[in-house]
Amino acid sequence: MDTLQADPTHTGAHALLSSVFGFDAFRPGQEEIVDAVIAGRNVLAIMPTGGGKSLCFQLPAMVRNGLTVVISPLIALMRDQVQALKAVGVEAGALTSGNTDEETDEVFAALSENRLKLLYMAPERLASGGTLPLLRRANVSLIAVDEAHCVSQWGHDFRPDYLRIGDLRRALDVPLAAFTATADEETRGEIITRLFDGQTPETFLRGFDRPNIHLAFAVKDQPRRQILGFASARKGQSGIVYCGTRAKTESLAKALSDAGHLAQAYHGGMEPERRRDVERQFQQEDELIVVATVAFGMGIDKPDIRWVAHADLPKSVESYYQEIGRSGRDGAPAETLTLFGPDDIRFRRTQIDESPAPSERRAADHARLNALLGLAEAQTCRRQTLLSYFGETSAPCGNCDLCDSPPALFDGTVAVRKALSAVLRCDEGFGAGHLIDVLTGTMTDKVRQWNHDQLSVFGVGKEYDKRQWNAVFRQMMGADLVRPNPDRFGALFMTEPAMPILKGEASITLRRDTLAKAHKGPVAKALVSDEDAPLLSALKAKRRALAEEQRVPAYVVFADRTLIEMAETRPQSLDDMGRIGGVGAKKLERYGDAFLSVILGAPSPDVHPSRRKLASSGGGDLFDHLQEIQRQLARGDCGTLKPLTLSPGQIAKIVQLRPRDLTAMARIIGEKPAERFGPAMLDAIAAA
Repeated sequence: MDTLQADPTHTGAHALLSSVFGFDAFRPGQEEIVDAVIAGRNVLAIMPTGGGKSLCFQLPAMVRNGLTVVISPLIALMRDQVQALKAVGVEAGALTSGNTDEETDEVFAALSENRLKLLYMAPERLASGGTLPLLRRANVSLIAVDEAHCVSQWGHDFRPDYLRIGDLRRALDVPLAAFTATADEETRGEIITRLFDGQTPETFLRGFDRPNIHLAFAVKDQPRRQILGFASARKGQSGIVYCGTRAKTESLAKALSDAGHLAQAYHGGMEPERRRDVERQFQQEDELIVVATVAFGMGIDKPDIRWVAHADLPKSVESYYQEIGRSGRDGAPAETLTLFGPDDIRFRRTQIDESPAPSERRAADHARLNALLGLAEAQTCRRQTLLSYFGETSAPCGNCDLCDSPPALFDGTVAVRKALSAVLRCDEGFGAGHLIDVLTGTMTDKVRQWNHDQLSVFGVGKEYDKRQWNAVFRQMMGADLVRPNPDRFGALFMTEPAMPILKGEASITLRRDTLAKAHKGPVAKALVSDEDAPLLSALKAKRRALAEEQRVPAYVVFADRTLIEMAETRPQSLDDMGRIGGVGAKKLERYGDAFLSVILGAPSPDVHPSRRKLASSGGGDLFDHLQEIQRQLARGDCGTLKPLTLSPGQIAKIVQLRPRDLTAMARIIGEKPAERFGPAMLDAIAAA
């Protein structure tokens, strides 16, 4: 096939749309974007997945003189698009880590001969010192940025090399067109700052609605059975099942295969060639189901994926939208199902809390997760809730589970006011697990420890069981009435929108169906209770940081069972810490302060070295008692004698040797000190 050389004086965008791409007309919103890009204006276009973003830079590249550089993080998608463009006679090439030597040589040859119209490039390539000179010689006239949201350092797909794109635009002094399907208002602002130097480009917000996709959520109730049933009802259709862990992709893929489906697992732990085989198979076989971690699908240009299921809750609304958006890209009907439950929420909270990101980033991630929980617990049209997150409004869609079958609702004002009262009465210092124990009047060690059985809210919520209260708290988080405090290990605190409800100035409606859902079937046993899970996450994060610093495996610092005991018993001092299994003297000396600070939420108290050494042996309490005796008797029983004191080292030696009489005591501290302090100290030793 002869190579197409477009000339704007002889052929226009409409002619190329028909002759090259075979379309009679643009999709809604495409034409204005194409015109702006052809005219050389800076452009930011937010378009839904499947809305035809790639054509909005491919077509202008063919019309404009010079080379268009396309920056994309998706190697598989770049490869697919280059192949598709070549197939219709457009000179295109890609420089990626996936190239063979022959492919790279071919691209360089085409560049030197000025034959290329589009050059695809991964953002990591911009770090190479030879890239800018190469592009300066290549007569670049336009930069197109795909997946532009990757420039956002607060986003879920941040790529540091995207920050180099703004420098590239300035160096080449050419217009830039940025495209993304997932960019809320905050992310759009960051794109403008980092790619356009804060100068607002011509912005096209073409909506996030994918009306052909049916949206559905369900509370987990034997989740494997739910996924198998969903897949069986759509047997013979291409689908993706997203899982939160690599292990689950393997087990669920096997379960689907055993049930008669053509299914493959896909995750980052597989050999690269095996992953490429699965990608190729998915592209080529109509009936294949891929059970994958979220990495799969980015760059899979398969328009006829008919369904997407989430076996676990996604990270955020943006992640959810991007992942379901891989279905129905051909515009034909597609279906989705997202399962969620308490374990998912704990898992996602743990991911955020254990993240090395700064506290403000973790807080933002918690807020994003809360928004996703609001979508999961939505009471009205799910599409309306989804689009409102992106700043759009719509009428009820008629194509989601809540439009199909409106949920049963009830006035939850009394229940929520009780829950909020418990949050405040417990000083906003505890998670849902403990608050539910207080509300249901359950006497636990922790309730007894904090005297929370004396609170006015103790036992006021016995009309609901623990599972139902969990659903109430889950919906409250979705409504942003309470949030977890990242600085207090996920303890819930009340937000401003909750005040009118607490004061009786506003009411709230809850979903009854999610309260009524019974969680049947086997569930993974949690390492610790819901109440202690956030602290365990924080302790693991501290362990990981110390292990990385020392370049040793994490278990060398402390074993899991040691951290679990710390999370459950919450030691308040080094003495308490020394009683934890697996905390010996050396580890207490080396790590005690660091882990105690995590538990206390503040630096651990200063302790004299002599006193510190006794903590792991159980002698710390006796040391403190003897030190108090010395203080009281410093001037004798009468309080008028010449002052006499013992050093911390002498007191520590008494604790270590435990003398049984005044003679032995005198050998340690001398006759006069033994005469003054000996009798009282011997009594204390005997009592200990």
